[in-house]
Amino acid sequence: MPADTVSVIRPRTYEEAAVAVRACGARGAVARGGPGRAHGDAARNAGGAVLDMTGLDRVHVVDAAEGIVLCDAGVPLLRLAEVLLPLGWSVPLLPAARHVTVGGAIGADLHGAEHRAVGSFGRQVLALELLTADGEVLAVTPGTELFEATAGGLGLTGVILTATVRLLPVETAYLTVGTERAGSLDEVLARLTATAGHDDRRYAAARIDLTARGAATGRGILTRARHTPPGALRATGTRAWRGPLFPRPRRLPPLGSLLPSLLPSGIHYRAAPRARTRELRPSAAYLTPQDVFPYGRGGRVRYQFAVGHGQEEALHRIVRRLAGRRLPSCHAVLHPLGEAGPGWLSLTAPGWSLSLDLPLALPGLPGFLDGLDEEVAAAGGRVGLARDARLRPDLLTAMYPRAADFRALRARLDPRGVFASDLARRLAL
Repeated sequence: MPADTVSVIRPRTYEEAAVAVRACGARGAVARGGPGRAHGDAARNAGGAVLDMTGLDRVHVVDAAEGIVLCDAGVPLLRLAEVLLPLGWSVPLLPAARHVTVGGAIGADLHGAEHRAVGSFGRQVLALELLTADGEVLAVTPGTELFEATAGGLGLTGVILTATVRLLPVETAYLTVGTERAGSLDEVLARLTATAGHDDRRYAAARIDLTARGAATGRGILTRARHTPPGALRATGTRAWRGPLFPRPRRLPPLGSLLPSLLPSGIHYRAAPRARTRELRPSAAYLTPQDVFPYGRGGRVRYQFAVGHGQEEALHRIVRRLAGRRLPSCHAVLHPLGEAGPGWLSLTAPGWSLSLDLPLALPGLPGFLDGLDEEVAAAGGRVGLARDARLRPDLLTAMYPRAADFRALRARLDPRGVFASDLARRLAL
């Protein structure tokens, strides 16, 4: 197969997945969860095969007494939430993109605005079934090397077929959301820190204005949310209380409601209310509209990194460098992070995560991002691999000390290099 083409295979049974893995050529195969919309190259495999796992999308068992679900890896998290809500349960993490699947969430060790409350997605997985390079299906559980390599391992240890996931109990399908402005990065960090330990502020994030300078550098819009209890839902006076676990059918929001989130960050900051409390939203509507609209001409680069507590000055320096370029980013979101992810290549550890997108045509962008990588590495931080397509391999070990262990396990488990991707070749994983 030419090196610039790829064979996309959509298995509908576990046996078909095994056949596809055994039949892949010299360039190997990698699984992907969604419809090819990932920002990085972890699910790309030029010259080889890509397994589109969305054909394996069955929910097998829901234990409504214990709050556990067994499902295929190709089930989208939002569809799983729709199945679970009438039973009083939800998925423990809500993705910012609509097409993230269970397998993709494990492979990326997904985190979100609720990370400080529950940790990453890998922390919610009780067991998984993994199709290995020799066609064997292994039962994998937390605490084992194979689990720690697979959670956040970007599909390079095998194909996740099923997962058993711990669920979140909910009384309604709604969130009560509060929004407020913070005038500087120090103020943003202080207010996000103050939410720690508050059960009524399970979800917390801030959208940073990357155009502000001086004392206002890093100013942002804080959003904090909690699950709405039935009594509070009835007090809203809306019809929602009549079916608290049955929100209205999910549709794309009207363009007018999306425009503020799609505006450059400076305009969005000035347009935001100084403070707004007790806004009721269906839980799915709390998602950011990342994949509702295309990125436009020229495309964009998604850049995400994390630094630990005690490295706030490094975060300040990076935000100042970003602000100095007056970057026209519509997406610059800061999350507080809690418990470290279980995977050797997981992004998260106690501290802060900043995710942003930048125009691909921005002058000098490659060198600028290389400089940010070095700043992150010097602070003991990490660039998120699930969204990366350009990190230099010499920085990988500095950011991920268990990368050598990951390579060694891969060599033992898959000596022929059956599982491969553009990211694996670029970073020598």
